[in-house]
Amino acid sequence: MALDGAILGRCASEQMEALEDDYGDEEAVEIRAVMTIVEVVKSVSDNEYQSFVRVRHNVSDPYRAVGLLHAAEQQIAAGSSDE
Repeated sequence: MALDGAILGRCASEQMEALEDDYGDEEAVEIRAVMTIVEVVKSVSDNEYQSFVRVRHNVSDPYRAVGLLHAAEQQIAAGSSDE
């Protein structure tokens, strides 16, 4: 089966819509850091799978990237990924 980018595209589109709703009218805001985390699952036999995690970001400072991941982790653990 070929990779289907619909899930990634839908997620990015939903994120952009949420950002527009929250910040679209503000002049003094800009998007600086973007990070995507994708899990790819590969079937290796009838009941066996391998999971691969791929990360892409535009953050040049690795400590800042880890800090962003930590902030996201806290939001997810609190039950929200948008606040």
